Amino acid sequence: MKLVVRVIEARNIPAMDQNGYSDPYVRLQLGRQRFKTKVVRKSLSPSWEEEFSFKVEDLKDELVISVLDEDKYFNDDFVGFLKIPVSRVFDADNKSLPTAWHSLQPKNKKSKNKDCGEILLTISFSHNTSSADFNINSDPLDQLKTTESPKRSFSGPSNAPSPVRVEDTTSSREEKSCAQKTLAGRIAQMFNKNSDTASDRGVDFLELPETTKSELFDDKCVDQSSSASFEEAMKTMEPRDLGSEVPSNLPGGVLVDQMYVIAPQDLNTLLFSPDSNFPRTWAEEQGNTELQIGPWRFENGCESLKRDVTYIKAANKLIKATKGFEEQTYLKADGKVFAILASVSTPEVMYGGSFKTELLFCITPGPELSSGEQSSHLVISWRMNFLQSTMMKGMIENGARSALRETYEQFATFLSQTITPVDSNDMGLNKEQILASLQPEPQSDWKLAVHYFANFTVVSSFFMGIYVLIHIWLATSTTIQGLEFVGLDLPDSIGEFIVCGVLVLQGERFLQLISRFMQARKQKGSDHGVKAQGDGWLLTVALIKGDNLAAVDSSGFCDPYVVFTCNGKSRTSSIKFQQCDPMWNEIFEYDAMDEPPSMLDVEVYDFDGPFNEATSLGHAEINFVKSDISDLADVWIPLQGKLAQACQSKLHLRIFLNNTKGSNVVKEYLTKMEKEVGKKINLRSPQTNSAFQKLFGLPPEEFLINDFTCHLKRKMLLQGRLFLSARIIGFHANLFGHKTNFFFLWEDIEDIQVLPPSLSSMGSPVIVMTLRQGRGMDARHGAKTQDEEGRLKFHFHSFVSYNVAHR
Repeated sequence: MKLVVRVIEARNIPAMDQNGYSDPYVRLQLGRQRFKTKVVRKSLSPSWEEEFSFKVEDLKDELVISVLDEDKYFNDDFVGFLKIPVSRVFDADNKSLPTAWHSLQPKNKKSKNKDCGEILLTISFSHNTSSADFNINSDPLDQLKTTESPKRSFSGPSNAPSPVRVEDTTSSREEKSCAQKTLAGRIAQMFNKNSDTASDRGVDFLELPETTKSELFDDKCVDQSSSASFEEAMKTMEPRDLGSEVPSNLPGGVLVDQMYVIAPQDLNTLLFSPDSNFPRTWAEEQGNTELQIGPWRFENGCESLKRDVTYIKAANKLIKATKGFEEQTYLKADGKVFAILASVSTPEVMYGGSFKTELLFCITPGPELSSGEQSSHLVISWRMNFLQSTMMKGMIENGARSALRETYEQFATFLSQTITPVDSNDMGLNKEQILASLQPEPQSDWKLAVHYFANFTVVSSFFMGIYVLIHIWLATSTTIQGLEFVGLDLPDSIGEFIVCGVLVLQGERFLQLISRFMQARKQKGSDHGVKAQGDGWLLTVALIKGDNLAAVDSSGFCDPYVVFTCNGKSRTSSIKFQQCDPMWNEIFEYDAMDEPPSMLDVEVYDFDGPFNEATSLGHAEINFVKSDISDLADVWIPLQGKLAQACQSKLHLRIFLNNTKGSNVVKEYLTKMEKEVGKKINLRSPQTNSAFQKLFGLPPEEFLINDFTCHLKRKMLLQGRLFLSARIIGFHANLFGHKTNFFFLWEDIEDIQVLPPSLSSMGSPVIVMTLRQGRGMDARHGAKTQDEEGRLKFHFHSFVSYNVAHR
């Protein structure tokens, strides 16, 4: 007997993606037989209308129906599932369950989404166990496809290409039962024997449309085993990936972030081409043996390009030599940007079957260098993908983190011996070239006036004024009546009163427009091009243009301008009249600062005259502590706020931060601090500063001032070290492998108080740091309390030397 399942549609599917939709599909499994439907894009009420056929061997089996959300880059999200015993269908009337809605259940009780939606199914038994008749005069390949295909689609003819991929074949006994004792049946058996080989090449005969044998074997989706075919594979993926988003860094952290003097295509070829010697040389450097690099192959109908790599990883102090399996998949390859996900499994190590280590290689174009050469930006990030829960999760993750950081520090050094890293001095020259190429758009006052005043209000006011003047010229003087006297002529009727009111209001609007225009012309980008003064940290911001700014005027446009604020100093751009996609090309420089800046606040306003409060079109914050300054050299900043998020507004900026004093700026800063705190402060070594930067993921310009042993007071006391630098306060603790790590900015602190010693603080004064409202949310897991206004409070005490730490 066969169990026929018809998947019709679903409703109330929860949104699993950030765009408020899901990409749902259904996976069905009975025993070892497993099928799936097509994926419906961006839908919470998907419709499939597909039918599947399962061979039933045991009535005790359960049919498992799962709904999942497809994720383009990473593992698919689980939506919900349901189980239907086969015996329930067998015992029902007519051995079938009528068309009905079935509620989906969450994966476990801890799932966030309790309401997983419903799915409409029809399930029944079919007593027709014979295979489809073979036609000895037809193509055996077509007969095989017709006989073995487990699914029929209601949305098209039966000979259309099937969108369903068979994920797991049935047992060999089932395959043999389908073959008849006819000539055609024996030919079908011959094809079945070779099915495994075909699937290994990424070709599934069950999915192929009716085609000739020559078309089948001329398919472009074949193994890419030579350098030439690797280039062809890149060209094949280029039009498909053009315009797609670059995958974001994996949450485990960044292992390598470096720019090299090489084109992105060449760097991709060096790292991943089958003919490149770099992977083999790097394996020898690591002591890995038996390296086997498989050919690149297309899978899923040319949708993904993959290859397999196996090797025996060299033994170290903790683990013995073990075999590693690595699957590399291209997520994006558009000719300029390349993203490769490597999934590494080591099943021979302890708990090796419960996790995989995933590495994301992102190669993007860097800025053009002053020498005219191209540059590439290589970022390698990682995460642990746990296939099943384990109590050793924390220990496994911490061990992998330290091992990966050490390995990829060596990788970056080894790669730098092959290709040249970008020199910071070369980048500095490039900054001058970039800024010199920016020229603000010339603005003629007369053209702006015509563009600004060419609207209904001005034109109607003009004609009304002409009309009134002509009326005064033609009209004769009237006699004084009522409360009038010489010099005061009042309206003589309700109609005249209404007309006078309209004229006054129209004149007021006309005068407001003139005052707005005159005020805006005074603010004609006065901060643009003003050179910075002094030596130290120089911040330069180039405002290029805006995109999709919110239209708040009745005309359907806005009059935007931008205000940049850093360390209490502001720079204001010129006002662009009646534009939602303005082009500025203006440069703003800040005078030299003794310490590197922490934040740059960006606020976009709509100009509404000198007497009215400007309307905010959006805002953004640029955190220099959490950003690599090289990434800010050419960046699109999305704006926050209701209007900005509704319109998806963003600004194009180029930001440069330079130190004109070199290492002297650190020494001068510490000398200034010594005078303030009355204590000698020693300059830390480069190795100590480097370790401090890696501990908190800080940029290379950050330097350590001092650190103290103390207790962090939360629900339970936690001993660790408090680190102080020019821009941040950070805390780090490691308790039996469980690490607590956070930091916040000095400028986020609103108040610092000292509480007297108490029994709970073990006789030590407590330093309480209160942050401003909404600030430091990344560090809230270290805060003791959060008050009603949303301000975080951090408690530190039990310093070895309290007086020194407090100063």
